[in-house]
Amino acid sequence: MSTGLLVQYVVVGLIVLASVWIVMRKLARKTTNRWLAAASIHFSRPGRGALARAFGRRLQPSEATGDCSDGCSTCGACGPKPPATARPGEPMPLEFRPRR
Repeated sequence: MSTGLLVQYVVVGLIVLASVWIVMRKLARKTTNRWLAAASIHFSRPGRGALARAFGRRLQPSEATGDCSDGCSTCGACGPKPPATARPGEPMPLEFRPRR
């Protein structure tokens, strides 16, 4: 096997892994948040190096903060947003939200 072919396989493999991770983050958010939280705890243990603890803090998912302003709606305290109302015969208004 030539070196060029090996590099090509490695690059394609990395692209596939990145694609799988993105799909998992979109479709199985709770599962990936659990994985990230577990990895964050593993790297943030006392006695680890400063670089490992910084990496653990970076891995911590944003929903794990427990702050009411992050909009995770896991506790139900925020409540559902009421649906937009329109008069009969009028189209529903569009609502644009920025990506996270």
